[in-house]
Amino acid sequence: MTLATAKSFEKILANANLPALPQSAIHMLQVSQDPDAGPVEYAIPIETDPGLTGQVLRFVNSSYFGFSREISSVRLAITLVGVKTIKNFVLWSAVFSLMPSPKCGPFDLRTLWQDSLRRALFARQMGNLCQLKDAEELFAAALLQDMAVPLLAKEDPDLYTRLLTARKQGQRRLSTVEMACCGWNHAQAAGWVGRRWNLPERFVELIENHLMDVMTFRPNETDLGCAIVALSAALPPVSDAVWHEKPLFEAGYRKLFRQGFPEPEEVLATVDQAYAEIAPLLRITIPGRSLLEVYQGKVSEEKAAADA
Repeated sequence: MTLATAKSFEKILANANLPALPQSAIHMLQVSQDPDAGPVEYAIPIETDPGLTGQVLRFVNSSYFGFSREISSVRLAITLVGVKTIKNFVLWSAVFSLMPSPKCGPFDLRTLWQDSLRRALFARQMGNLCQLKDAEELFAAALLQDMAVPLLAKEDPDLYTRLLTARKQGQRRLSTVEMACCGWNHAQAAGWVGRRWNLPERFVELIENHLMDVMTFRPNETDLGCAIVALSAALPPVSDAVWHEKPLFEAGYRKLFRQGFPEPEEVLATVDQAYAEIAPLLRITIPGRSLLEVYQGKVSEEKAAADA
């Protein structure tokens, strides 16, 4: 397939029966447009959905937050962990529930969510270290940066089988292959989907820009939040045996975080710990290798056995 014959992502997705966000998430986004809204207003759309209520309370009562007593009220949960945290958890839960699992060559929805959660936790960690007010937005945007991939793969499995195979186990970025073959990438498609869902524009912009070149970052010209989300995209995919973008990650890390910031190993170890605590709540499995092990060049037991 060439650029002359490739379909646009708009054409691919326009013919799809794009799922609608649950009413609870839509209501939550409507509430978020009111700057005066507080825990009482945010609790309403959650409390009208028993399943969502249970998810939120399990999330807040997890070891990730470490409260000494059980939180049994949605309003108290929002008060304790913050409106942004709960809003983005609800949004992620809504999108997670809508993602298809297409039969498409090497595509695996399970590993996509593993990769996404690692990226999100990394983005939040760096946002907090940089004392950014929108660290929770960075978490949600990094978590959903690849949300268009399963939608596109479902609608055009032949195309995405070729694109995902052409990655050559991470030797090339999916976005690079998409641009070469189609003239567009999944970040642009995700922005289109996000606007169709009426997601906040700031959130959509973070997703759309997750493929920016971090090495072009200039403090007075480029949004640091966008750069952090983009750096999260360079973390190693679970499905790849080799972290081909490690040099890019390290160079980007040194570019964005200089004196006074922890070394990458320390950050990745913190992300691994947070992942182990929060993944079971989101029904995401633990990868065979931690980020720290991948960074240190350790191979999985399965690969070691295969090479023996």
